[in-house]
Parts: sequence; structure tokens; C-alpha cells
Amino acid sequence: MRQNYKLTILYDGTRYHGWESKPGLPTIQGKLEGVLERLAGAPVEVIGAGRTDAGVHARGMVANVWLDTALTPEELRDYLNRYLPEDIGVREVRPAAERFHARYKAVGKTYRYTCYDGPMKPIFDRRYVARLEQPADEAAMGRGAAYLMGEHDFKSFCGNPKMKKSTVRRVDSIDIVRTGGYLTFTFHGSGFLQYMVRIMVGTLLEVGYGNLPPERVGEILAARDRSQAGPTAPPEGLCLMKVDY
Repeated sequence: MRQNYKLTILYDGTRYHGWESKPGLPTIQGKLEGVLERLAGAPVEVIGAGRTDAGVHARGMVANVWLDTALTPEELRDYLNRYLPEDIGVREVRPAAERFHARYKAVGKTYRYTCYDGPMKPIFDRRYVARLEQPADEAAMGRGAAYLMGEHDFKSFCGNPKMKKSTVRRVDSIDIVRTGGYLTFTFHGSGFLQYMVRIMVGTLLEVGYGNLPPERVGEILAARDRSQAGPTAPPEGLCLMKVDY
């Protein structure tokens, strides 16, 4: 009997071309579908909560998949972990309601972006942090981040110039915390546009470097023009932490 399953997945995205399957390229969705198709003996579609970009990581990606298998959820989790590459893991498999859809039922997401501006090279974290060339002032960035809170049109922070759908999103919180040489930005919102978190980080870092005054962030938001915002921060610092349902 076919059953809908909810998967909670973690991965190191360093060597992958993002979540979404692409012919001839290694992707997270492609690897999961490959393993499950071997189990099912037929094509399988794994539906993710979102599409993380190339080089982006996840500790709490959620997906759903329909399968006809005699394996228990725990056995299915163990099967996946046995055959998936070492940089992709499944933390949990649970039976889901028939109408559960990992993407359409999601109501919020938490992303964390980690930077490093300390004096030593971050040898053991180098694949998971963006190294800054100069220190950034977190207090100034916090003042700039205040302009991004709430529901706005984030067109200035969207990396897809051909976006046809609405670019209105809600950002509930932005926490910027320094621990030694590490600077973490934690974003929670209803959803995020392509590259949106990385563009927000890139813009806030310009504030932190003193290249933009904090109030300029509000003007950039109102402009609805990508060219007004800062650079897109590199992918290795970004991690999807949690999806809310």
C-alpha cells in the first residue's frame, strides 16, 4: 500500500549543484531519488520544502515522498543512510498525511548564515563559513536589519530577474550574534526568494564595513531594484536550519 512519508534531511552542499535535480549533475534531490528508485524498482519523486542553491547546506531540510514498501519508517531511514553518499543523511522518516506536501504546507523557514573575520584561518570550518576580509560592526548591521523586518516587497533582494510571481515576503526576525571571530545571521520568515538571504547578508555586511549607512537598507528595499542592494554573499556560509509546518 502506498504511503506518504515525511523525511528530515541534512547535507553538506559543497559538492552539489543545489537541491533540484539537474541532468548529468550531482544534486541532493537526484541522490535521494536514485536510492529510493533502487528500493521501489520504479521512478520516485522526492518533493523538497525548497530549492537550496549550489554549495548551500542544510540541517533541517524537509521532503515528502510516496512509496509502496514493507519497510518500517526506521528501516527506511536506515536504508537511505546506508546507500546515500557520506555527505547526505536522513535524520527522521515519519508517515505523513495523504495531503502533506513538503513545499506547499510549509509556513516558515529558518536560515543561518555564518561568517568568520578572526585572525586565524577557520581550517576545520572552512566549508561552512564565509571568510570576511575585514571586521564587520554587528551593531550597525542590527540597525540596518531592522528595516528588513515585517512584510515587504523584497524585489531588491531577489536574484532572479525574470521572477514572474509575487516578491512579497514576511521576515519575522533577524538575529546577528558574534562569538569570537564568528558572526552568525539567523533569519526566520514565511519564505525566501532565490538568493534572498545571501543578498540580505551581502547588503548588511556593506553596512557593517561602513560602506552604507544603516538607513540606506530601507531605501534599497523601497527601490525594488536588485542593482541597489549589496553583493550576493557566497553560498558556503548558508544553512537551512528548520522548516515549520
